Amino acid sequence: MDEKDDRNGKPGPAPDVTSELKELCLVWGPFEADVVKSFLEGHGITCLIWGRTVPFVYPFTVNGLAEFKVFVREEDFEKAKELMASLPAPDEEGGPDTSR
Repeated sequence: MDEKDDRNGKPGPAPDVTSELKELCLVWGPFEADVVKSFLEGHGITCLIWGRTVPFVYPFTVNGLAEFKVFVREEDFEKAKELMASLPAPDEEGGPDTSR
């Protein structure tokens, strides 16, 4: 039986692929998720973003409605965690300018 039949004809990753993923972080909104994904992929780490589509219709961030989870492969988890920790916080030197 092929993997498409195992998922009742629905597209998506095979179950054994998703079992190798580990949640790296939680971000708020699709734009922040895209920035994190671009940053990680720029360092050679493939990631998957799992989020809710409600923020695209209603721009709410209440009760997890704009919650996006970033997943990486287990073998990339430690490197990805170190990379994320190396990013400056918005109020640290080298972070985004918030003086305006």
